[in-house]
Amino acid sequence: MLEKTLIEKVLREALTTNADFAEVFIEDKFQTDATLLSSKIQGVNNSKEFGIGVRVGKGYQSVYGYTNSPLEKDLLKLAADLAQSFPGEPVGIEFSLEEMKVGNLHPVKILPSKVSIEDKDNLLRRADKAAREYSEEINQVQSRYQDYVQKVWIANSEGTYVQDTRVRTRLAIAAIAANDETKQTGFNGPGGHYGFEFYSDIINVEDSAKEASRIAVAMLHADECPSGKMPVVIDNEFGGVIFHEACGHSLEATSVAKGASVFTGKKGELIANPLVSAVDDGTIPNAWGSATYDDEGNLQKKRQLIKDGILTSYMIDKLNAIRMNDEPTHSGRRESYRYAPTSRMTNTYIDNGESTFDEIIESTKFGLYAKKMGGGSVNPITGDFNFSVSEGYMIRDGKIAEAVKGATLVGTGAETLLKVDMVGNNLATAQGMCGSLSGSIPTDVGQPTIRVSEITVGGRGGTI
Repeated sequence: MLEKTLIEKVLREALTTNADFAEVFIEDKFQTDATLLSSKIQGVNNSKEFGIGVRVGKGYQSVYGYTNSPLEKDLLKLAADLAQSFPGEPVGIEFSLEEMKVGNLHPVKILPSKVSIEDKDNLLRRADKAAREYSEEINQVQSRYQDYVQKVWIANSEGTYVQDTRVRTRLAIAAIAANDETKQTGFNGPGGHYGFEFYSDIINVEDSAKEASRIAVAMLHADECPSGKMPVVIDNEFGGVIFHEACGHSLEATSVAKGASVFTGKKGELIANPLVSAVDDGTIPNAWGSATYDDEGNLQKKRQLIKDGILTSYMIDKLNAIRMNDEPTHSGRRESYRYAPTSRMTNTYIDNGESTFDEIIESTKFGLYAKKMGGGSVNPITGDFNFSVSEGYMIRDGKIAEAVKGATLVGTGAETLLKVDMVGNNLATAQGMCGSLSGSIPTDVGQPTIRVSEITVGGRGGTI
């Protein structure tokens, strides 16, 4: 940690030219990664990371640099070098840093840095054993354990001075089921803003591993999915990845401010079926994407993005707020001190509706039930998406019928939002990592079960 007086000195050095804003971001992080494959520990890695990032800006233009050195001379040189990007007389900004505010909204019981490697390895072995015991058709299991304790300090020339500690852990299990003809993979990766108590108080390790195996075995015996346009019921939890990718990124100021989003200029307009309300909430207690402060030092917020189909807010960081002539929504995030912050999602989900899961299925005469979603690709400018379905079933006469594999969903985010015609009441979230301009960050995705009246479904099982 740097002395407060040194941080102020660095900020003032950054303002010796014509810049009107300066920021210091300090990170001290300890992380553990362990992997088990073929019932053997493949590697355990403890790593420590420390660095300092300095951002200097004028209006919505900014430059960024970082260093691993906490020495005064190195930090002042970095600030001075960055300041040269804005030649001219100093603006004359006067400031003093506030008393440091310390984040405390997401307490943990057991710091993972205090837990032995043996206890962490044991989680992997328990997951491996449970996944393999689920079925004789499971012939390979890979599990990965991860935790970190990340302390950050953020200060800027507006007087902001905060410290936040982010403690996260995750257990990711991939199970492979195989027979003489083919093999299929199932995945489950629960995580949260918790300490090691996550594995005793929040999830059951064995149940999480069995879920990965269940998906793999179900898809091993699945038929090829037919192709064509049809209604699609997308289940809760990771089903929300479609909204995150195809719509959420298009609501970030990173794209909106530059006019590179299909939703630019549509605030206050109907962009979804009135059944749809969507939220990005960085305040959910101990959620995977939560923190007390964003990475620009602002208290995290709950952001109502869509209300009854109306676009009510974008996700906006400080500098893009200036570009857009709008208010920041405390959405600045970054992977580490190596990145300048920009507008990013936290925990993003479609909110509950009024239909039950059974009502949605029973009212669908024919279609696809996408129980688990996989990865995909999205064009953030147009919202065009292509997602794989990792576990799918056909719906026939209002009932879930045969399992199908190889399904893909093709469409655009804007069209899909308007075609949502049923929204369930079983909201749930799942964890993922989101990559963008400011690096890879933890985000929750989520939704209740929803039905889209028509999506183009790709598959090798003939056409409907």
